[in-house]
Amino acid sequence: MEFRTRLFELRRQAGLSQEELANLLGITRQAVQKWEAGTSRPDMDNLAALADYFKVSLDYLVTGREALPPPAPTIVNNYYHDYHGHPERWHYEYKSKRTLFGLPLVHVNLGYRDHWARGIIAIGNIATGLVALGGVAVGLFTLGGVSIGLLLALGAVALGGVAIGGVALGLLAWGGIALGWLAVGGCAVGVYAAGGVVAASRVAVGGVVSAPLAIGQIADGAKTILVPLEGLSDQAVMDAHAAITEACPDAPFFVTRILKFFVWAEMS
Repeated sequence: MEFRTRLFELRRQAGLSQEELANLLGITRQAVQKWEAGTSRPDMDNLAALADYFKVSLDYLVTGREALPPPAPTIVNNYYHDYHGHPERWHYEYKSKRTLFGLPLVHVNLGYRDHWARGIIAIGNIATGLVALGGVAVGLFTLGGVSIGLLLALGAVALGGVAIGGVALGLLAWGGIALGWLAVGGCAVGVYAAGGVVAASRVAVGGVVSAPLAIGQIADGAKTILVPLEGLSDQAVMDAHAAITEACPDAPFFVTRILKFFVWAEMS
């Protein structure tokens, strides 16, 4: 079927005369007559107007073929999985509008994957911030499974100025395994140390100890104070305190206080 025939059929089905169609398009009846006779064709503007009026596509009007429907959009479903291979089902994120130094004051980013929170106060699977709480936390003050804090770190593994954790490394360390300038723990190593099994470069107080000044049930050092199973007498506690004071002439007061407290609390 040619264009002229399609135009004639569309006009007839609409119940329009050539003159009525011409008036709708703002052209002469002779122009419509020439289109249907096949002696001329409408320009693009008139083709678009005809297609719009008869509610057909330009493809159909010009070629007789219906336009192919647009391809269905491709939907990509991204399923995140947890460490066990299960689809991630939960994620929550909050970020405050207020910022400081380009960071949100509060950023919470939690879910089944390694969601990273970065803010002045950061809470997430991985968190970095002035105050950070997370599975892995890095910041000034931190709490996490693995915690790295410039001033204070609390976690299963803690590294910081003051570190408290299962494994603690810091200037002041307290944990199951503690390594630091002052270390207190089940197994403690430091300049000053107290705990179950202890090694120190100056003073060690605990069960099994080794240091220049060693105070414990089993002690090895230049000076030793052995602690019997029944504990130290009041006089022996005073003697141990005096020995700690003598061995720590340049140590901060809180160091001697902690060591003396450990002698008093654990061995008297």
